[in-house]
Amino acid sequence: MKEFTVSEIKELMSAFSKNNIGSMSVSGGNFELKLESIKQSQTAAGAPAPVQAAIVAGMEYAAAAEKKEEKLTGHVVKSPIVGTFYASPAPDKPPYATVGEKVKKGDVLFIIESMKLMNEVTSEFDGTVSQILVENASPVEYGQPILTIE
Repeated sequence: MKEFTVSEIKELMSAFSKNNIGSMSVSGGNFELKLESIKQSQTAAGAPAPVQAAIVAGMEYAAAAEKKEEKLTGHVVKSPIVGTFYASPAPDKPPYATVGEKVKKGDVLFIIESMKLMNEVTSEFDGTVSQILVENASPVEYGQPILTIE
């Protein structure tokens, strides 16, 4: 499932307000955002009500993402760049790491493709892969947790 970043939520809010859209609903993962245009309605702060609702929704999403990350145990391996996650070197090859597999410091864990470059991410720890948090060929953000090693 696609999870939205705070910057993606801001882009949606901007597109919503600039294009005078009447209503919009977007969802992904455990996140749902609904915006409705309320003409002539202003909040006490002076921001249009839909924009304020979107800001609150974005803040709730960021808090939920932080909570989810707090529940992770062991060493969390995060994406060093924005790109696409690949578990194996090629579609017909086995994955670099699987849940329950022992890895050593320096072993390749996965690839992040960014701007047509394949960037191998290696383990900084010895241990056992306990979770893989991203599906193969999924887009990932900088700093997004990819897997855990215990």
